[in-house]
Amino acid sequence: MKKISLRLVASIAILTLTTFMFIWYLHGHPEYVTQLLHTQPGWLVLIVVSSLFAVYALNLLYDVLVRMTGKQLKPTENILLTIYSSIANFFGPLQSGPGVRAAYLKTKHKVSLRAYFLVTLLYYATFATINAFCLLVGTRPWWQALLASVGAAAVSYGVIRFATSRRKKETKLLHITPKLITAMVVLTALQVSFIGLRYYFALQAAHAHVSIGQAISYTGAANFAVFVSITPDGVGIREAFLLFAQNIHHVSTHAIVAANVIDRATFVLFLGVLFIIALSLHARDGLQPGIKKFFSSAKDTE
Repeated sequence: MKKISLRLVASIAILTLTTFMFIWYLHGHPEYVTQLLHTQPGWLVLIVVSSLFAVYALNLLYDVLVRMTGKQLKPTENILLTIYSSIANFFGPLQSGPGVRAAYLKTKHKVSLRAYFLVTLLYYATFATINAFCLLVGTRPWWQALLASVGAAAVSYGVIRFATSRRKKETKLLHITPKLITAMVVLTALQVSFIGLRYYFALQAAHAHVSIGQAISYTGAANFAVFVSITPDGVGIREAFLLFAQNIHHVSTHAIVAANVIDRATFVLFLGVLFIIALSLHARDGLQPGIKKFFSSAKDTE
């Protein structure tokens, strides 16, 4: 009876909290609802579909990162965890999603927090290198884009070397193989590509007549905001990065603001769809064992 009660309480808590976040966010941003009502449905569908593919690529990518720590999740469990971490990432500051994943993996699968931090750092290094290339390749000569990606890779390498030098014990626990590295690079490139499509469709919905090259550079600039997202979904931060890189992607200020309002409004709608999918996948059954252990650990600590 205790186990059943704990599962029920945890399930209700998760559902209530997630529902509250959606209501609270839309209440604070009524312009999103207004923008959705005035955007052509066709563009909304394209943005949602590209977001779906981006999250699916992220889901496969998360599976690779977990494998690098020597563990493996069931497909449904990984999908559910990806959904909930994506929701947390949108509403929470400082990229809350990876923290949610790390806490869950530590609680249920005994994944070392430091080991998961290292593989996540490796992913972010790949993400930065690809986006540095995208930032310039769309509107500048290819060799400038290549130099930018090499520079980003060099900085990332230095950060990773510093991190691993202080965590040698955790490094030995990692299972990083050429196959997993290749999978991570390919999936990160796919993720960035689908995010780029999402931004391109949002720009088109905002009646910004941009080329594919401009959209690629725009994507590179927007994605770098991930590294300093101190606000939910990087509100204001992403726009600042895009304005700072305006001389590179040549997208007007009006188009940047309008496209970002449409993008965020549609993405909130998309996260709502993800939440419904999570419920249909019996999220409670997939996540409750780990949640139960998490709550039990917290109770024991007290």
